[in-house]
Amino acid sequence: MILLTGASGLLGHNVLITLLQRGEQVIAPLRDASRLHLPASLAGSPNLHIIPMEGIQFPLPEFAIHHSHISAIINCAGTTDMSLPNLDDFMPVNKDLVEHLVMLMRDHNIPTLVHVSTANTIGYGSADRPATEEAPFQEPFTASYYARSKRDAEQMLDRVAHDGSGCRIVVVNPSFMVGAYDTKPSSGKLLLAGYKRRWMAVPKGGKSFVHVRDAAEAVANAVTMGVNGEHYLLTGESMSLKEFYELQAEVCGYKQRVLELPDVLVLAAGKVGDLLRWMKIRTQLCTRNVRQLLVCEYYDNGKARRQLAMPQTPIVDAIKDFFGWDRER
Repeated sequence: MILLTGASGLLGHNVLITLLQRGEQVIAPLRDASRLHLPASLAGSPNLHIIPMEGIQFPLPEFAIHHSHISAIINCAGTTDMSLPNLDDFMPVNKDLVEHLVMLMRDHNIPTLVHVSTANTIGYGSADRPATEEAPFQEPFTASYYARSKRDAEQMLDRVAHDGSGCRIVVVNPSFMVGAYDTKPSSGKLLLAGYKRRWMAVPKGGKSFVHVRDAAEAVANAVTMGVNGEHYLLTGESMSLKEFYELQAEVCGYKQRVLELPDVLVLAAGKVGDLLRWMKIRTQLCTRNVRQLLVCEYYDNGKARRQLAMPQTPIVDAIKDFFGWDRER
């Protein structure tokens, strides 16, 4: 049995589906079970056990029923809301929950934890020289509250992996994931922002886009594959934001002119957001966030392909899956 946190998120949904399709028993703590969407073939699966959750504490009576059978924990939970104004807003889920999961491992002799972090805790590369897992944490992401909270959790887990306690820790670092079951949506906001617009203006940055199903396969594989204490970049095709929107328009069959904004305009917009935040108006727009959009954050996924058997699905399919699933809802 596998304990899966964050099952209602984009990656969590896809990991849950992957595990259930493999015949795994899964226990999923959820604050709101109505946010969980499964394909018809898996709806009502007897292999899925949902327990209510408030905060970061599992309800002990319900958890006690299952804990003696848990062989691994997969942590897909994360606070990603870039409009949150303080570092402390990210810590309860992105770090404190991880510490709680480590305590569960030790208290109940659970041997393995697969922890989902972010590629932004690893330094980015270029199209010609994509970064590997050895690249150090790098600006502008060192200023990101989200990335910093994830980095703090990674550093704690790195210590646990090598403290002689016998806990097996595998950290995965996904880049920008695209695909089905983006219920909020999360990364899907980027796709929807440009959908069927005649004109689209974007910053000059770029990302490594990965099909969320590929990332989910690698996460599920990490339960038995991968090396204790190692980190794995779960990334895919690298392209600029302009290239991505042009590809989306081609895939979805509409015409769009995509223009790249000068950096000075993007940074000016960030300053406006800084002012709004100073006025206590909640917004994702701020200098800290927009600086990240000016970076081409490209990564090498060779290690995950070799050691976690991560597939490589064309990002075209990921775009189709996002919009195809979204229309079916």
